[in-house]
This record gives sequence, C-alpha cells and structure tokens, in this order.
Amino acid sequence: MKIVIFLMVSIFFSVTAWSQQSPYTTTNKNAIKYFAEANQNIDDHLYDEAISNLQKAVGEDQRFIEARVQLADVFRLKHQYKQAIEQYTKVIAFNPDFNRAVYLKIGEIEIYEAQYTQAQQHLEKYLTYPGITPQNISFAQKLITDAKFSIQAMQHPVAFKPVNMGPEINTTNDEYLPVATADESMLIFTRKINNNEDFYKSSYENGKWQTASYLSDQINTDKYNEGAQSVSQDGKYLFFTGCNRPDGMGRCDIYIAQKTDDGWDKPVDLSAPVNTTGWESQPSISADGRTLYFVSNRAGGYGGYDIWKSTLTDKGWGKPENLGPNINTAYNEQSPFIHPDDSTLYFSSNGWPGLGNKDLFVSRLSKDGQWQKPENLGYPINSNGDENGLSLTANGSYAFFASDNLNGFGGYDIYTFELPVNVRPHLVTYVKGTVRDAQSNTPIEATIEIIDLQSNKPVYQDYSNDKDGSFLATITSGKNYGLNISKSGYMFYSENFSLVGYKTKNPFNISVSLSPIDVGSKVILKNIFFDTNKFDLESESKAELQKLIEFLAVNPSVHIEISGHTDNVGTAPINQTLSENRAKSVYQYLVANGVINTRLVYKGYGETQPIAPNDTDDNRAKNRRTEFKIISK
Repeated sequence: MKIVIFLMVSIFFSVTAWSQQSPYTTTNKNAIKYFAEANQNIDDHLYDEAISNLQKAVGEDQRFIEARVQLADVFRLKHQYKQAIEQYTKVIAFNPDFNRAVYLKIGEIEIYEAQYTQAQQHLEKYLTYPGITPQNISFAQKLITDAKFSIQAMQHPVAFKPVNMGPEINTTNDEYLPVATADESMLIFTRKINNNEDFYKSSYENGKWQTASYLSDQINTDKYNEGAQSVSQDGKYLFFTGCNRPDGMGRCDIYIAQKTDDGWDKPVDLSAPVNTTGWESQPSISADGRTLYFVSNRAGGYGGYDIWKSTLTDKGWGKPENLGPNINTAYNEQSPFIHPDDSTLYFSSNGWPGLGNKDLFVSRLSKDGQWQKPENLGYPINSNGDENGLSLTANGSYAFFASDNLNGFGGYDIYTFELPVNVRPHLVTYVKGTVRDAQSNTPIEATIEIIDLQSNKPVYQDYSNDKDGSFLATITSGKNYGLNISKSGYMFYSENFSLVGYKTKNPFNISVSLSPIDVGSKVILKNIFFDTNKFDLESESKAELQKLIEFLAVNPSVHIEISGHTDNVGTAPINQTLSENRAKSVYQYLVANGVINTRLVYKGYGETQPIAPNDTDDNRAKNRRTEFKIISK
C-alpha cells in the first residue's frame, strides 16, 4: 500500500480553470470536446472515463498540452505513477515552461518510483521559478533532501535477508503487525479476512511456529476492526486499537485486555486522557508497563499524525506528552515500537529524509532523557514503497515486518530478518521464573519487583500468576539489578543480576520457594553492598534495605537477627570484626529509618558459617553475605 502525500500541489479538474488559459494549445475541435467531457467525468469522480476521453483528446492532437497535464494528473491521482511520469515528461518536452507546477508534481512521484536523480533535477528546476509560495518551496526542498538521501543510501546498502515465516503464519489473506513476547514463545498479529481485521496467535514449540489460531472472541469482533496491537513482555496484557466501537470515545481508541487462564478478559477502553474524540491508535507499551507510546492526530502536535506517550500514575494514565521535534515532523509519524530496553524507539515517518512514502527509523534516548534525531534504517530495508509496522525480538537481533512485494503466499505476509548491528537496541535479556510455597510446593501469587540498583527505582512491578506461579520480566545490559519477591505471611526472596559488561543473550531461569515466616527462617540479602574490607553501606543497598523495612512494618511482631559473614581470605580476627561492623551498619540504618531497636539484634560470624567451599572466586563471593533470621514472631 502506498500512502502518498499531496500536501502543497492542488490539481484543478475544471473546465473553468483551463479556460482561463484560453486559447488552448490546440485548435482541434474534437480534442477540445473530449477534453471538456473528461473534465465533467472528473467532476463526477469517473476517473477511468476521464482517462479514456483525455487519451482520445491527445490522440486527436499529440501536442495538446492541457490534455496531457490533465491526463498526468488523473494518473497521479490513481497512483499510476509510471503513466503520469510519461505524460508530464511529454509536456516538458513540448513546452518546458508551460506550467512550473509540472516540475513539482513529476519530482514528487519520481521519488515514489525510485527515480531519484531525475526527481532532484526536476525539483531543482522548479525552484528556479520566481513567486513560489513559502509552503511549496519548503515542500520542494524536503523532496530534494529525500532524493539526495536516497541516492546515497542506494550506493551504501545494508544487509537485508528477509525470511517468510511460513504457512503456519501466512495465508492468501493479509497478515501484518506482528509482535512477540520477550521469550518469543508467542506471536500475535493481525489478519484481514473479507475486509475485517482480527487478531491471531501462534506459539513457538519444538523449534518452529505452530499454525496460527484465532486469538479470542472477547477481543475480536465481526463488526469492528481490531489491529495495531502491543503485547506486554510477559504476554499478560494486550493493548490494541479498536475503531468505531460503541464504547469508544472517538473514531479509533486504544483498549487493554488482560490474559486469563481461560483466554482473555473483555477489553476496556483506556478513556481520557489517552483517548479523545479524535484518532488514537498503534499503541506500544514499555517493558515496565508504565509508559504507553501511541499515535494521535490530537491538537498540539507538529503535523498530521504524531507519536505521544502517557505515563501510568497512582491515579491512572497521565496527560499525554508529545515526543517532540526530534521525533515528530510536519508530516506523519506512525507505528511506534518501544524496545524492551526502554531507550530505543522504532517508528515510521514520511517527514524525515527517506526513500519515498514511509520509511523506518530508530531513535535513542540520551542520558538527559531526550530523544535523539532518528536514523534511517537504510536501503533496502527501506525502499520507495511504504515501510511500516516494525517490531523486534527482546534480544534485539531480529525484526518482524510485513510486506506484499516479496512473492509470499498472497497479500501482505509476515517476515523476519536479522537487524544490522548499528541499528540494534541495547542488549536485553529476561528473568523467567516460578514462585511456590516451600512447604506445599503449590504456586503462589507473589509481588515481583526488579530494581535498578544505581537509581534505586523499580523497572518492573507485577505479580506472579496465581495458577502456575510464573512471571517474566526483561532487563537491559549495562546495569545491576535487584530482584525481590514477596508475599504476606512469607519470608521474602532476594536475588542480584549484574549485567555490567553482559554480552550473552542467555535468559535467567529461576525457581523460587518462599518459606512461611517462622522462627529460624533466614533470608540472604543479596543486594546489600560494601566496599572491599569496609563496612560503609553503598548507595545500591538502599532498595534492599527498604524492602526489609517494609517487611518489618507489615509483620510488627517479628524480631530479627542481622548477621554478617565473610570468606576465609585474611585473618579470622579481622574477618570477625569486619562481619560484625557490617551487620551493625545494617542495624543502624534500620533504626535510623524508623525500626524500633528492640526488634533487632546484630552479630558477626566472620568466616565460621560458609555456605560454599572457599575454593573459587564465585564461592568466596557467596560466603561474603548479609543475612537476617527470625528470632521471634
């Protein structure tokens, strides 16, 4: 599908407009008669009949320039660009200065036909004429930029080997807008049958995608179109676009549906301030589930369609913010995809320099929280066609997209390809696990929280599934994370993931058993940090200490012992003193932050209670630890 923008150039289809240029470039009465009939056809929107009459007119007189311009305009209107270019070229050959607008028109559609050198020449010729409006000057300059960029891009192609995802996904119908969960176990996409859009899903089993099936009667409808979706990284939530639904606010609204053990719940309209009486579509949810990117034509934007974002607060979705001039232009930006690294945004645009129609771009979030100017993904990923709807795997190596010009099964098919390294996001992996009761081994619905230890801010907050105890969360390389799993009546679980210098793509798979609170129960606090041979708490410890404070607050009768432990490097007396001072530092922090000191004791055990042999660096690291133990409840 080619989406063409005729922003600045009007096509005048009336006899009156041409009569102002009387006399015509012909005196042939039959030619003039056919020309008049064609204008009437155009007024009646009978474009095929108009083409027929205009062809008869130029058949009567090959040099009837007005008829050729009109014929080119109709071909252009019908997106028959090759025929339009042929007619405009003949007009220029007969009279180079007949109408300066011809150069702008032909230059624009030559870009859509990848005739970039010719387009540049015609557009530069257009700008030599006096009296051009500022709007048309700006539009012509934009097209010249596109032509110059395209010539360079085609001289420096990027690697691109698209692979059709096969008959399990693709059919003779249109399939497009694919998105996958972080573990790539499920793919959800849109399929159009008899002009009705619905969602389908496929699971990845035994090394291959399974035959796609209908997603849900709760979400899909016979009367309305459902499409342009985003699935949360764990597959629990689906954000999607629903148009003209009776519970909507505008022409298209964004909805959310939650996955259940039996399928999906009935979707809910996100309402204001995300949705308006206008057009909201193409949602993309961040990995932490707290920022929603979407497309809207609401007031306050930079052009026709802009990309906006809304952040989840304690009171619901906040007032949307425009992503600003480093993303949005005076033209159209659409199909945002925020990668799970939460700092790399892919989208389509016909405003930034590209190869014609919409191209795919990537923008990265700078350290000051601003989106950088986007980078075109390059040729032949982008072409003179319409590239749209790109999504990526969580590890960032592969992309999904849809195309109708790669000799697929019919219509639009879904493809995957390896993304060039220079336009990949930050490396992302995921933590996938289950939570169970340590005594009964039954699944538990527990609170899962992953914290960026440098900022002490959560990057993921959710619950494990109450039926099977499962959870999944993505984490980005280059940072250290703390994982806390908690539930009322249980000891909490602490884990640390260090992804500084992390280069592999292997996920973390864990199985967690939570023990009921009981005297003697222990928890290793894996996110309490000290410098080597020191006992001052590092700032990265604050999130874990806060978790311990919360645990004591919700269990007011509990008393604990805080214990410090070392490896066997150094002398036993030094290790004993160090361990005791470290335990004391934790004790003092808790007291300073409101915990009654009578509920706490601290003790250092030095190297006397190892949990692993002191024979490797990893084992010695395990022995250097801080614990707490229930001493009464």
